[in-house]
Amino acid sequence: MRKSLSVLFYALILCSIHACKNTEVRQIPIKDFFKTPEESIFRLSNDGKYISYLKPYKGKQNIAIRSLETGREYMATAFDDYAVREYSWTYNNQIVFIQDVIELDEYKMFVLDVATSKINNLLSLEKGRIRILNNRNKAEPDVITVSMNKRDPANFDVYKLNIKTGELKPYIINPGNLTEWYPDDDGKIRLVKASDGVNETILYRVNEEAPFKPIITNNFRNRVDPIAFIAGQNHFYALSNVNQDKTSLVEIDAETGKEEKVLLNCKKADIERVDYSRNKHRLELAVCEEEKPTKHFLSKQIEAIYNSLLNRFPGTEINIVGRDSSEDKVIIFTYTDKNPGSYYLYETAGAKITKLGDINSSLKPSELCPMKPITFKARDGLLINGYLTLPLGDKTKGFPVVVIPHDAPWRSRDTWRYSDEVQFLANRGYAVFQVNYRGSSGYGKAFNSAGFKQAGGKIQDDITDGVNWLINEGIANSKQIAIFGGGFGGFSALYGVSSHPDLYSGVIVKYGLINFFTYFKDVPPYLKPRLQMMYEMIGNPESDAEQLRAISPVFHTDKIKAPLLIFQGAKDESANISELNQFVRELKKQNVRVTYFLRQNERKVFRTEENRVDMYTEIEKFLDKNLRDNQ
Repeated sequence: MRKSLSVLFYALILCSIHACKNTEVRQIPIKDFFKTPEESIFRLSNDGKYISYLKPYKGKQNIAIRSLETGREYMATAFDDYAVREYSWTYNNQIVFIQDVIELDEYKMFVLDVATSKINNLLSLEKGRIRILNNRNKAEPDVITVSMNKRDPANFDVYKLNIKTGELKPYIINPGNLTEWYPDDDGKIRLVKASDGVNETILYRVNEEAPFKPIITNNFRNRVDPIAFIAGQNHFYALSNVNQDKTSLVEIDAETGKEEKVLLNCKKADIERVDYSRNKHRLELAVCEEEKPTKHFLSKQIEAIYNSLLNRFPGTEINIVGRDSSEDKVIIFTYTDKNPGSYYLYETAGAKITKLGDINSSLKPSELCPMKPITFKARDGLLINGYLTLPLGDKTKGFPVVVIPHDAPWRSRDTWRYSDEVQFLANRGYAVFQVNYRGSSGYGKAFNSAGFKQAGGKIQDDITDGVNWLINEGIANSKQIAIFGGGFGGFSALYGVSSHPDLYSGVIVKYGLINFFTYFKDVPPYLKPRLQMMYEMIGNPESDAEQLRAISPVFHTDKIKAPLLIFQGAKDESANISELNQFVRELKKQNVRVTYFLRQNERKVFRTEENRVDMYTEIEKFLDKNLRDNQ
């Protein structure tokens, strides 16, 4: 009898251990989350004969090319110092690409001859920026259109660049107020946007010989963003919120600037994206970012393609991201909140699908965590949206929490998507909370404007109210909450721990905004035309000096008590490194536990894999020490 009980006892122990192991979550290596993407940014050549994509070579993103006719695949570039940042095919099947040489603060543009594999340096611009505006011009197949601040650091001019001869010709010289240029389907710029800092004006010209004339002027609170001209008409499509709260898809008369009709609007959110085919001159679909992206189809042919794809990839977000000129072949990108994404080639003949590559095959969706939309009421009754990602397992309450307020209020928001940062933290057992506080984009003009001059005010109240909602719902362990942000999110993190010292057990900041006065003074020259708009949204350093001083963390090191972890790239053009160094010294004088990492040859975002892995290794140690040990 004793022997039988003993056997039963050990059997129960083994079953218990086995059950525990079944509920255990594998700790995924940090490098698997933050390594350089395996294969990404797939593109089709204009003639549909080649596929290109970015692939690591000695840790740096380089261009690889695959022939669809022969199957031959090869590395077309082999930079081991700085990655390829941006690239595209031209109409004559060449590839132009840009490299950011961070150490020298220099942008370089190259052209790759696919037939010969020869690479030529087209442009080098020190302390400036280059952007490709148009690269598929039937009338001039060797000519692309670029904007750069070569003549004047404060102003971008537009040039025509012959990629065979290297000849660079001025196309549109900026009088000092132009901020955007909109090429038509033939590559001709017939619409531009100008700004005086507060008001924005759309200007139109009937052809390249005619002068631009203003047709629409609005306060920056209103939005008119041209998309494309309607073929054969002097009308254009645009995203606009003029005389309405939510941004809609509209048709505008280019001669008069009058809105002719509303083509589509969404009740709950702005239209964030419109897909338009320059080859077929048609609108294809519009996307509203509600709780999750919602597509509204404007082309029956495109709708049929997407419906066919949804049957093959159920429960997956699908986007067309590349196509040849005939549109017989398209590249699609699929992703979920638990999948970084994969690329496929879709051939319309026979609806054939061929997998091209994965961004990160090391990660298994079954081991990652769902990102759930949530809502809560702010203290003044305003409905706030956000996302909550809980760790896998049976636990539903009392989590340690990392709060991540997003950067760039009034221009961005958090969306339902895959995030390596969020999934890494959830894999380590933390609930991750993202708040689309008032002022976030995407929810309409009234919600966006509600955040004006509320930095350090109702914006921060929304974040605090969200954290208290988590505590009251029992989701958060009130003794184990950290806040983590970059840019304005870094300001929000620092303000949060200084104004609510008992709420947070730790704060993590990357490229944080610590002084609004310095932020305005040191803004890059090409952003200075937008300063008045920034003053309207955040505060004027002269008339609102008292308020800006009251909220800038650099002046309030005595209020910060929680342990602090800071990361900064030395080449971040919007950062004042000497001021940040002094800020750290002052915190240490206040006996704040500060760990500070300054990385050379990095801008805002750490692009070097080694630095990314090091950063999240330190974040893991920091959270373990300041949240796990704070039971």
